[in-house]
Amino acid sequence: MHSLDGIWEMIRAESEGEPSSDLLALRVELHLTADTYHVHFAGELADQGTYTRTSSAPHATLILLGAKGPNAGRTIPCIYQLVGDRLRVCYGLDGTTPTTFATTAGSAHYLAAYRRKG
Repeated sequence: MHSLDGIWEMIRAESEGEPSSDLLALRVELHLTADTYHVHFAGELADQGTYTRTSSAPHATLILLGAKGPNAGRTIPCIYQLVGDRLRVCYGLDGTTPTTFATTAGSAHYLAAYRRKG
């Protein structure tokens, strides 16, 4: 089993430097297998696709390739950090790879923290 495999429950999110608490009410889950991802809102499948990963310096990266849902046809580069049962992902929604785990006003980055659920 790959270390990212499993179900990840969103516990914190940030966009444009501000908390995104509205998404937490939707009970967001990220399901990862060796090369696919599925995003569920309140138990309903909302987005899915495949991904590749690297563990190169300075940050490990994921490249999401949307297949179904609002991100179909999009490539979303991310950086991630996995520590125990916590996963932190910064998504480059504008197609550029983030360089830090932070968002700022006007940036198209989205930062999410997850806890392993299963």
